[in-house]
Amino acid sequence: MCGICGVVGHRTASPLIFEALRRLEYRGYDSAGIATLDHGRIDRRRAPGKLDHLQAVLEAQPLAGTTGIGHTRWATHGEPNEQNAHPHAVGQVAVVHNGIIENYESLRDELVAEGRVFSSETDTEVVAQLIDLMMSRGASPQEAARESLQRLQGAYALAIIFARHDGLIIGARHGAPLAVGYGEGEMFLGSDSIALAPLAQKITYLDDGDWVVLTPRSVQIFDEAGQKVKRPAQPMALIAGAVGKDGYRHYMEKELHEHPVVIGQTLQRVIDPVSKAVALPEFGFSLVEVPRVTMTACGSAYYAALVGRYWLEAEARVPVDIDVASELRYRAPPLTPGGMGLLISQSGETADTLAALRLLRRSDQRIVSILNVETSTMGRDSDVTLGMVAGPEISVASTKAFTAQLSVLAALTIAMGQARGTIDASRAQQMVSTLFDLPSRAAEVFQRVADIQKMAVIVAEARDVLYLGRGVCFPIALEGALKLKEISYIHAEAYAAGEMKHGPISLIDKDVPIVVIAPSTILFDKTLSNIQEAKARGGRILAFTDEKGAARLSGIAEQMVVLPEVDAFVAPILFTIPVQILAYEVALLKGTDVDQPRNLAKSVTVE
Repeated sequence: MCGICGVVGHRTASPLIFEALRRLEYRGYDSAGIATLDHGRIDRRRAPGKLDHLQAVLEAQPLAGTTGIGHTRWATHGEPNEQNAHPHAVGQVAVVHNGIIENYESLRDELVAEGRVFSSETDTEVVAQLIDLMMSRGASPQEAARESLQRLQGAYALAIIFARHDGLIIGARHGAPLAVGYGEGEMFLGSDSIALAPLAQKITYLDDGDWVVLTPRSVQIFDEAGQKVKRPAQPMALIAGAVGKDGYRHYMEKELHEHPVVIGQTLQRVIDPVSKAVALPEFGFSLVEVPRVTMTACGSAYYAALVGRYWLEAEARVPVDIDVASELRYRAPPLTPGGMGLLISQSGETADTLAALRLLRRSDQRIVSILNVETSTMGRDSDVTLGMVAGPEISVASTKAFTAQLSVLAALTIAMGQARGTIDASRAQQMVSTLFDLPSRAAEVFQRVADIQKMAVIVAEARDVLYLGRGVCFPIALEGALKLKEISYIHAEAYAAGEMKHGPISLIDKDVPIVVIAPSTILFDKTLSNIQEAKARGGRILAFTDEKGAARLSGIAEQMVVLPEVDAFVAPILFTIPVQILAYEVALLKGTDVDQPRNLAKSVTVE
């Protein structure tokens, strides 16, 4: 959530910042703004709503200057209006901020007592007020920033400019990501590499607690203690073209079509294509001796973790606990020393998952993370990083990252099973073979889009939808319901099919479509019994199945999408794809904002 960009250099800053904010739209936002230094004077433009509104303001009133900061805001304190939009400018200071200042109320009271007048409802304004107060007492920009940072509690990434100090930006990172980009005679700040992709040649990710002083030709990084430090710079891995739509209507549509390639690339990362053996990084500890695995994640990544729990317990015979990250931290579970903490995140910056990582670390757990961005905070703080190859995922609703996460979890399951002696060589070879066959089976799913569209017509007319699955397909039902809620705004709930008779069956009537994930290879007879119970009560059955399943569902299901038959081990990965496509097709019919659904953010960097 919230996007930050800063530019200090020799080119007009405002257009560069605006295009960077365009690339940050995927993070979710409800207002935007830019501030620059024009001959030493702070000038700014802000607008609620989408960037098109800010663009109209900039066209009417362009911003000059080669030093500037910009922001897309996802509201936490105060309504999403122009008054609360960033940048916040007070006297000699303008600030943009991602995160939450937890002690802002006490700081605000203190500043009001000093005679300071606030113009917004945000927590961010206290930062600008605090720095400006210190500068009014004679502090330099660097001194005022350093002293103010020491007063702040919470999670934040900040970019700050100062009146009469052209060619200077100060940034800070505490719990929320911030990166420095290096150009020719210019420097940049950004929330992530996508913002800086077409601007910078190299990038440095700041460590937690770092703050940085940028001029057009210099970068000075200080740690939390104020000591000058060096952080590694690496070549910019992304290019601007990597985040285009490539002719698709939406980023989500493009990313759905990337499933087969992403699965294939990720599998080649974790399995040697020549020897057909799992090839994970060195763990530095014995998988045999892991007494217990504690898994945690948020959103779709949590559902991937649920699938992983089924696999690890059934195949590797290792006990697994699992919690959503926001609950794990506060549940304070007793953890067996030497256990393995297994975390999953697309961005590697999710605040709740990072907090869970630190709890696991304090509890003597070995930290293994499955990430799309291995250079993220979570990647740097893990003992082992298992990278997936999903590429940039711009649509707020996660798609291809989910199947990439499952692909890595499948490889980890094989590795742990072999290490612990629960998977023999023959079974491992079979599991690897069915994984390598998966990309071609995934490509076949897109030949069934017409059938999915017929199903979408029924779902789009509903107010409530139920999703059912059993065993390892129950998490896929959860994922399907989440996607439908996220982008179509239709109320949807998912249940383990066997739980229907324990309460949810009372919801069923002729107006409630029931979407069933029912491959013939996974508890099909049990699932069929639950389907018949729902059918008998007037439910409209919409089934994702395979040819064997379709033969037995004929006359029961109103609509079916018949998928290629695959081994039960990989069925959850394959069945994810059409479930996500269904949500997309329903959203098209509903006319919602597919890539940027209301109230949602891509990267949740506050608790």
